[in-house]
Amino acid sequence: MRIIFAGTPEFARVALSAILQAGHEVPLVLTQPDRPAGRGMKLNASPVKVAALQVGSTVIQPRSLRLDGKFPDDARAAQEAIAQSGADLMVVAAYGLILPRWTLQALPHGCLNIHASLLPRWRGAAPIQRAIEAGDTATGITIMQMDEGLDTGDMLLWRDIPITDTHTAARLHDELAELGGKSILAALEQVDSGTLAPVVQPQEGVTYAAKLDRAESPLDFNQDAVTLARRIRAFDPVPGTTAPLPGLTEPAKIWAARARMDESARRQAAAAAPGTVLAAGPEGIDLACANGILQVTELQRPGARRQPVDVFVRSWQR
Repeated sequence: MRIIFAGTPEFARVALSAILQAGHEVPLVLTQPDRPAGRGMKLNASPVKVAALQVGSTVIQPRSLRLDGKFPDDARAAQEAIAQSGADLMVVAAYGLILPRWTLQALPHGCLNIHASLLPRWRGAAPIQRAIEAGDTATGITIMQMDEGLDTGDMLLWRDIPITDTHTAARLHDELAELGGKSILAALEQVDSGTLAPVVQPQEGVTYAAKLDRAESPLDFNQDAVTLARRIRAFDPVPGTTAPLPGLTEPAKIWAARARMDESARRQAAAAAPGTVLAAGPEGIDLACANGILQVTELQRPGARRQPVDVFVRSWQR
């Protein structure tokens, strides 16, 4: 099949590579404009752009696809490129731009989206992180026929995977990216054979995965230890979580922790103010929570690298 691909980050790059390796033609790729990054703030191409250029696909980077928006020239150029591509459909994965109606109607089979949740749960911007944060025991990939709503289109195919207590957002992202590549290939086979069976999303069970905000980074020790341990895993690597520690002028970044919820931990925490350091050693730094103890096992002082707790405590002046 001839496919237009629209995506930007590594999650999308994995899907694009799977499509190319399966032998599909990708004459046109849409991705976000290059962004400044790093200490020198040099313009960096997206992972999708790098992969597309390596195989000779035409890459366009419109700032908007709205013909009546702020950048109508970009939108018209994209419209012309899509019309001339001769593509059967568009595959969209973490693109980052809203697709207006003309885009959804431009190709014979419309636009298929690779979404990193089991819809209708976790529509929106940060489904991977919100699933971990909420304590979900499973998530997955949904291939969806895009419409003008926010992840509201008919479901075409879905695959699930478990979420374990060892999953960080980074690890779950990588697993879902691989599953997304496999899932879109299965959906494309069904498009080609005419066997797709769209399923309307149910109205029950809809949740929204709000965009991540750095203001969420500080840990609130008035919450229970289990909730905080999940949040730490959900926000690794971005935006990360922080907590004040004695002797540090700025909050430390907390990268790994476990919840202690045994009776002894509950009693110790109940007798101390939330956030109090109850103990510190090579096993962890124990912090009192509203219910139980958060035992920090990996952290990062300001201006330093991530460290296991046994290394950190040896130089920590409380």
